[in-house]
Amino acid sequence: QVQLVESGGGLVQAGGSLRLSCAPSGRTFSNYNMGWFRQAPGKERDFVATISWSGDSTAYADSVKGRFTISRGNAKNTVYLQMNSLKPEDTAVYYCAADRPGPITSMPHEYDYWGQGTQVTVSS
Repeated sequence: QVQLVESGGGLVQAGGSLRLSCAPSGRTFSNYNMGWFRQAPGKERDFVATISWSGDSTAYADSVKGRFTISRGNAKNTVYLQMNSLKPEDTAVYYCAADRPGPITSMPHEYDYWGQGTQVTVSS
């Protein structure tokens, strides 16, 4: 069974940092574009960041620009989301997703594989 497994979530105070990781299980995603999305209670799933399969192209939601950084590991199979200067409004379940090669996109329906999510809670 193909899976994406997120880790690194937790509880942090406002202004703190967390690093999320996304690793595949069951296959490689080194030639897939990868994205991070988040969903707060009662809200829709929102785009956070995306990175191309090569790592050369990235895009971010305006709300996280300058604070979050998406990157890929050396083997391109693991994806990270470094989150700095966290705010209470960043509290959500964060999901990793994989999209077949092509232009990077912020649209959730374009992504083919999803992880189960990891909770991030930022206290004020």
